[in-house]
Order: sequence, then structure tokens, then C-alpha cells
Amino acid sequence: MIRIHFTAADFARVRFASRPAPLQELNAALMTMTRPTDELLFGRWRRRLLRSLPATVLPLRDLVPTDEAPRFIDVLGDSLRESLDLVRASQTDLVRSEIERVYARRTSPVPPWIRDLHRGDADAWDILRRAQQAAFDAVVRPVWPVVQGLHQAEFTRHALAVAEHGTGAVLASLVPGARLRDDVWEFEGSGARDVALRGRGVVLLPTFHWTAHPVVSCVPDRPVIVTYPAGPGLPLSPAGPGSTNDALAGVLGRTRFEALLLLAQEHTTSRLARRLGVSNATASAHAAALRGAGLITTVRAGRAVLHQRTALGSLLVQRRDS
Repeated sequence: MIRIHFTAADFARVRFASRPAPLQELNAALMTMTRPTDELLFGRWRRRLLRSLPATVLPLRDLVPTDEAPRFIDVLGDSLRESLDLVRASQTDLVRSEIERVYARRTSPVPPWIRDLHRGDADAWDILRRAQQAAFDAVVRPVWPVVQGLHQAEFTRHALAVAEHGTGAVLASLVPGARLRDDVWEFEGSGARDVALRGRGVVLLPTFHWTAHPVVSCVPDRPVIVTYPAGPGLPLSPAGPGSTNDALAGVLGRTRFEALLLLAQEHTTSRLARRLGVSNATASAHAAALRGAGLITTVRAGRAVLHQRTALGSLLVQRRDS
């Protein structure tokens, strides 16, 4: 059981990652690829990926010699380049302590390049960067547009749920079996662990290559990252489940999605109702839901009520590029 202890300030610092994180998604995919479970669903996918991996990726097997990876590779860059740069910028003490931790249970010799990485050798860092780049290109890049679309839909679902039910209720329902008791958020995880936030806050990050329990990354002086499974429970296909807008419409509902598209330009409630083909009361209710999620703004101008899409709303209806 994982127990995350909140302060009052931490509840105000719970946020949902606005974009998928390339390296976190890669880490999730590699964990799924090396797990010996779900053979019926993932067996063919695993074998296909393993055959396609170039030799450049092999150092990652040295970096993660057990079922637990060093924490300095858990970063939230918006693009792959930014993510790789963040890994390279990791504090020397963190890198050394994490390499020592993951190798503590190993009796076999430490590979020379890992010893060099422990010392901060530039060539060793280049080996790691090339390995992560090659792994992302082989495993995640073919389905990255699908990941982006699924993330947008999950982002919207989360925003609407927070607007309607509040942050506490969303935390309690984020994954099956989760619960919020006073100031402690509990959910099933790997082993027993207590994490005290002490003002650092939490970043919620959905992953679409992982189907097991949430994974918690707790690095000093960084927000705690909770990566949780949100995908279809099957290997992703480059064809995807549909366009980004289709995924967004599936979360919002077709009418609210059409309203969000229309509100790129300012509309009164009555004009919005006419464009949607619904009553003024129905248009007002849809606008209220979108406003509660932060996707539109509403202002009064004399006797008229004017609605328009926010920057967040505009972000959601546009495809995100890596």
C-alpha cells in the first residue's frame, strides 16, 4: 500500500500534467515490455519490439539491472530533447546514490560504463542519451500521436471531474481501490511506502503503456510524480483509436465539444444555442460545465452573456506535437 501524506498546502499543489512526458511514457513501455505477465494481450507486442530494438538500446539494461529504475531518469519534459536534457542535468549526488541503490542487490560486476556514469564521465552520459533516444524512436515514437490524443482526452476528463466533484474526490477515484482518509491518499502499489509531501505537491501523469498499479517517483526537491495507467489495456497501434478531436468529443460529449469549437469566437448564449440547435437553457448548462472546467470564460455585457474559449480550451482542441 502506498500512502501519500498531504498538508493543506499540498492539496492546492495537485496538478495534472498538461502534456504527456516522453521519457516517462518510454519508461512505462519498457516496464511493460519486460514484465512476464499478460502474455495473451502483450506477448506478440513484446516480441515484435524486442526484435526491433537496435544495439544502441542495450545500455538501458545495465542502467536498470533489477525491477527498479534509478529515479534520476524520472523527468517531466514536454519534448524528448527537453527530457534528455533534464536527465543530463540531474544532481551528481542523486545520480551516484541511485546507481548505488539499484546495484545494491546485484552480485555481478558493475559494467564499466555504469562506473563511468557514477563518476560523471561525459562519454558515459552520451551512451545513456543515445540509448534513451534510440529506445524512444523504436518503442514510443510510432504511437506518439496516439499517446498525445489519449492524454488530451484524459486531461479533459480530469478537468471536468475536478470542476464537478473537487480534487479530493478525484484522488479517491483515480485508480481502483484508491481512497482519501483525512490527509492521507492511499492506493495499491509495489510494497509498502509512506511519502510525506511537505509542500512539494503532486503531479498526476497518465500513461498508456502500463496496466498495473500506479508508479510513484519521489525525488528530493521535486514534486512527487504519480504515474497511473489510463490506456485501453492493450498495446497501442499507430492507427490509434481515432483522431484527437474524436477522443476529446468522446470525453466531453459531442454537443459540448461542438460548443468548444464554436467558442473560438465570442458567442452569446442565445447565438450559441441557435448554432448548436438546442434551447437557451441547454446551451447555458453546457457553457456552465465547460466554464467549470476552465475551458471557457463567461462575462456579462449589459443584458447579454458572452462566452469564449480560454487558452486551455484552445490547447485541448489542437493536436500537440512533440
